[in-house]
Amino acid sequence: MSEELGMTVKKSEKFMDWYYEVLQKAEVVDIRFKAKGFDVYLPTAMRTIREMERLFAEELDAKGHLPVMFPIIIPESNLKTEEEHIKGFAREVFWITHAGANKLEEKFALRPTSETAMYPMYSLWLRSHLQLPMKFYQSGRVWRYETKMTRPLLRPREFRWFETHCAFKTDVDVIKQIEQDMDIFKKIVNDSFCIPFLMIKRTQWDKFPGAEDTYAFETVMPDGKVLQIGTTHDLGQKFAKVFDVKYLDEDGKKKYVYQTCYGPGITRMLGAIVCIHGDDKGLIIPPAIAPVQVVIVPIYTGNTKTEVMKKAGELLGSLAEKDFRVDLDYREQYTPGFKFHEWELKGVPVRIEIGPKDIEKGVVTIVRRDFRERIQVPEEKLEEHLLEVMDSISAQLLKRANERMKIEDAKDLKELKEDLKKGGFVRIEFCGEEKCAEKFKDDTGAEVRGTLFGNETKAKGKCAICGKKAKEVAYVGEGY
Repeated sequence: MSEELGMTVKKSEKFMDWYYEVLQKAEVVDIRFKAKGFDVYLPTAMRTIREMERLFAEELDAKGHLPVMFPIIIPESNLKTEEEHIKGFAREVFWITHAGANKLEEKFALRPTSETAMYPMYSLWLRSHLQLPMKFYQSGRVWRYETKMTRPLLRPREFRWFETHCAFKTDVDVIKQIEQDMDIFKKIVNDSFCIPFLMIKRTQWDKFPGAEDTYAFETVMPDGKVLQIGTTHDLGQKFAKVFDVKYLDEDGKKKYVYQTCYGPGITRMLGAIVCIHGDDKGLIIPPAIAPVQVVIVPIYTGNTKTEVMKKAGELLGSLAEKDFRVDLDYREQYTPGFKFHEWELKGVPVRIEIGPKDIEKGVVTIVRRDFRERIQVPEEKLEEHLLEVMDSISAQLLKRANERMKIEDAKDLKELKEDLKKGGFVRIEFCGEEKCAEKFKDDTGAEVRGTLFGNETKAKGKCAICGKKAKEVAYVGEGY
């Protein structure tokens, strides 16, 4: 890559053009696969996803969830068992109807979500209250026939996610699990991915099919649109009753379990990371999930090559031993400048430059990706400085992202429409009626997304949309 082959579109001028360019040039995804909505995930994406999924797996393991792997196909009879569920997903299901030349007696759905695959097995496994809570998770891919405009990572037809499926004795346990889901999301997505979000309780007409309540994790993108990056659902006892998921309680009575499911959207979160943190030079990947946290670029002339490469190798070994994800760019066919641009494009948080003068002084040069600031540090204090720099990068990325989390307050329809032009969320008093929200969506394209989880603020005035008496404080935004 030469400098002119780097980014050519400015993020602030043509955001979506910039997005497609950075996906291609930073080797995130290739959209040229000949099936709409199905993209090829390239090394930058997959290596980052591996780190993202590792953090979720570690946190879920620590909270008592156990890993499982279910088939990607769901028999039609399973999917149809819960009427509200199949009605909600009917238009999005990919069906398998043939095996070779033979038509199947019963067609199979490619997994759009796993409730109807997993809960019939729960009914076989669960017998006693001593087995509760039952908390399983799996990672993998799901398939939904997205009927809106598809966009790589943000709105594809095949995507990666984590999903947990839990069973409890009481509805109180359900609320505790939902609160824990939020805590996990904050620890990983906010603190490690540097993506701020709101946890929104969805309206009853926009909840997960079959759920009692749905809670969505939503962030604001650079173009002002709102992106849902995960959900958690209170399933109550609906699925338990349909699939006969019971247990024998302490008194010897059979009871239905209460259930939750939780879906951090790995693919969408990667899209948010690309969009929110990237700049006109390419990606900026938060240090916690960067496939390469530190890249070493040796700088030498013919007679200093041996000395410089030896020192670079020593740094590589030393940092790897201290658990940094580190790479040494030893390619001779490219200039240092070429390498600088390529690693900046791919979003590596920290670059180390080492040359003969650095060796002579006993220092190394650190370049941070976010500010592109260059500092010289003593070699013996390299680890300490790298940790400080990476913490600082994470803090700065989160600070920048928080500045984009706009929340405006609107008292009436005129203010609401004006505030929506600014992007982000608009907070309003709302009547709580579906017809009001649907008419507003038809007129503006924006949605009443729901109320803030855990917020006890009560409405006191009139609905900002229709003028009727307000029942709740809701958040409005235009989504993807």
